[in-house]
Amino acid sequence: MNLSELNPFTKAKNKHRPLILDGAMGSLLQQKGFTSSGPSWMTRINSESPETIISIHKDYIDAGADIITTNTFRTNPIALGNIGTSKIDVESAVLLAKSAVKDKSILIAGSNAPAEDCYKRERSISYKKLKENHINHIDLLIDNSVDFVLNETQSHYDEIEIICKHCSQNSIPYIISLYVDDNLKLLSGENFDDVIKFIMEHKVLAIGINCISPAPFSQIVKMLNENINFGFYLNCIKGSQKYSKIECGISPIEYGEIVKEYLQFSPSFIGACCGSSPEHIREIKKVLDG
Repeated sequence: MNLSELNPFTKAKNKHRPLILDGAMGSLLQQKGFTSSGPSWMTRINSESPETIISIHKDYIDAGADIITTNTFRTNPIALGNIGTSKIDVESAVLLAKSAVKDKSILIAGSNAPAEDCYKRERSISYKKLKENHINHIDLLIDNSVDFVLNETQSHYDEIEIICKHCSQNSIPYIISLYVDDNLKLLSGENFDDVIKFIMEHKVLAIGINCISPAPFSQIVKMLNENINFGFYLNCIKGSQKYSKIECGISPIEYGEIVKEYLQFSPSFIGACCGSSPEHIREIKKVLDG
C-alpha cells in the first residue's frame, strides 16, 4: 500500500469506520510473567522470547486489529545507550511483526517513542542528540519497510518538531500521537491547540492521543477540528501505575462503552494503551461491527 498516494486514515474516516489499532505490549508481557526491570526490558524480549512477541501480534490480529505495532518502543539509540549498548536491532522487531501478518491488508506501524522516559519533564540531552536519535530510529524503521512510523506518547515540542520536519521533508508516512498532562499541555509546556497547528503544517497522516485516561480525553476531543484525521488509544490501567507493574482497571466491556461515546467525532483509528489486552481490541471490533 502506497501511503503517500492513499492515506488509509482519510479513507477510514470517509467510510465512517475507524481502523483498529492494536493494544498494549509492555503490560501484556508483564501479565505473561516477564520482569519489567531496566529501561529497555521490552527490547530484550525480542531476542529472548521472539515467539511471545509473534504470539501477541497474532492475538491482536485475531481480535480484529487492522494495525499492529512493532516492539520498538525502546530500541532507539538513547534508550539503548542508557543500558550500555550501541546495538540497535530494529530489523528483528520488524521481522517479528511481519511474521505474524498473513493478510496483506494488515498495516505495520513502526513505534518510535520519546528519546527518554515518556513522563519526564526535565531532560539533560542536547538538541543535537535528540535529533540524531529520532532521525536514526525513524530511518531504520522505514528502511525495514514498516508501513508508517507511529511516533507515540510524544510530549516535548522539540522532539515533535524534529520528527515532523524529518518525516515531511523526506516523504516518510507518519503519525504523531501526543501525551498531555491534566492541564492539556505538553510536558514541555505548550498548549494542545498550538501543537496541533504546527503538526498539521507537516504532511502528517493522522494525529493520535495516547497513554492518557478517558477523563482528559473527553476535553481534548472537543478541541479537534473535524478535518483532522485523529485517533486515540487510551489507558486502561488501574489507578496510577506508570512506574510499576500495570494491572487492568478498565474492562473490555467498559472500554467498549468509552469507544461508543467518541464515535460521534469520526475518529480515523482506535486502539487501547497501557493495561489493555486483545480482549479490549475484540470489544472495539464488536462495537464497530454492531
